[in-house]
Amino acid sequence: TTHYLFIVVVAVNSTLLTINAGDYIFYTDWAWTSFVIFSISQSTMLAVGAVYYLLFTGVPGTATYYATIMTIYTWVAKGAWFALGYPYDFVAVPVWIPSAMLLDLTYWATRRNKHMLILVGGTLVGLSLPLFNMINLLLVRDPLEVAFKYPRPTLPPYMTPIEPQVGKFYNSPVALGSGASAVLTVPIAALGAKLNT
Repeated sequence: TTHYLFIVVVAVNSTLLTINAGDYIFYTDWAWTSFVIFSISQSTMLAVGAVYYLLFTGVPGTATYYATIMTIYTWVAKGAWFALGYPYDFVAVPVWIPSAMLLDLTYWATRRNKHMLILVGGTLVGLSLPLFNMINLLLVRDPLEVAFKYPRPTLPPYMTPIEPQVGKFYNSPVALGSGASAVLTVPIAALGAKLNT
């Protein structure tokens, strides 16, 4: 019980670090233009934190628990902005839970091998988190409209939102399909190996 309470406290603080790591990309005015930076920072924050706590407890499922706390805490932040009068879509909450579930699956399927967890699990997070968040951003109501109508009050003049030219790629079924197939291949193979042993 002490372990899990400790994880709650640290995961809440990790969320603050993650928000700072993402900085403006939680907000729709930068969600598209900073997607690469977002993917690197969020993948790293999730993988490092979740792997640490998986090894700390030795219990598959800890990564998902960790990601769930981060998600809840970020939704609280989203609600705070909404309460201030900003639209519901102003803050795009990152999708961490599916990637964390892949970490847990890796830890379980490799018989709790920490090296495979770091190597395979980290790779899966790096592949899957951008994909899931790409889909997440596709569901946001016209991010450019929201960006120009509701700019962040803290934006300095030199960070005025600029219309991005990347929407064509992120809306591409080919890009989504290739990403999905890359992410699903490894866990299916790991699960099959686990069932055959």
